[in-house]
Amino acid sequence: MPIDKGRTLLYMEREWGTYVERFNRLPEDEQVRRVNEQGYESFRDMLAHILAWWDEGMRIILAIAEERPFERKKYDFDVFNAEAVARYKSWDEAEFMAHFEKTRQKMESDLKRCPERVEGSMNEAVFENRRVKSWIRGIVILHAREHLVALSRFMVMDMLENEWGTYIEDFNRLDDEQKSEFLSKQGFESFHDLLAHVVGWWEEGARIITGILDSPGFTWQSHDVDVFNEELIKKFAAWSDDDLFKHYETVRLALLELTARLPDDAFSNKDIEGWLKDDVITHYDEHPMPA
Repeated sequence: MPIDKGRTLLYMEREWGTYVERFNRLPEDEQVRRVNEQGYESFRDMLAHILAWWDEGMRIILAIAEERPFERKKYDFDVFNAEAVARYKSWDEAEFMAHFEKTRQKMESDLKRCPERVEGSMNEAVFENRRVKSWIRGIVILHAREHLVALSRFMVMDMLENEWGTYIEDFNRLDDEQKSEFLSKQGFESFHDLLAHVVGWWEEGARIITGILDSPGFTWQSHDVDVFNEELIKKFAAWSDDDLFKHYETVRLALLELTARLPDDAFSNKDIEGWLKDDVITHYDEHPMPA
């Protein structure tokens, strides 16, 4: 699960750069429902929250890049978030939205360059700093998933290429105690069973998405999740780890290819969006590999 300059800039451009536009394409009642599910009264309040963490994170990232001291804080998250929402309450709507986009563009620009340190470009070594990685993971990548209100092709492909793309490798880097602790938290007896569970849902999601694309009237039967999970573990029980690992990679690449060739309007289909979000985004965050 790499956190580097290239991936960070892609998130700022392709995910956050289209965030407001994608949200605005939703029907009004769906906008309200999704924002309320996030725990906010309005989309603007949620954007204010995002803005505040961008400002806070970039203050620290730039200080590290420029080798300046910075204040280390302990955050009361509820207080910080409430203050962020209150800060912009009196702003005109158009003024606020322009400020959000201006802040995003400046953040992207600052991440691209830091003239005081390196001519025209922020030193790549800055992105190896543990604290910088932590802030970028939080305010750029994880925040995009936590406040996902309209799925993008970019995020699905990024998750498949990066988080899921290194999943087996990331597990194998853990020591025996860490592996045992990880599997215990996930509720699986073995990594083999966990991968069987992941692959099985990917295959089911791809089958349904393909069916919807081929026939608008396509229907499918909902699963009893616990029963289906048991069936998946049994289905792959006789497979060797090597065979399952190869199959995992085959299915991952097939799902990546399927996502790449989806027509743009497929992401406006609630069923297709739902399966991709659940299988690729939410599922990873249900079984996240330790950072």
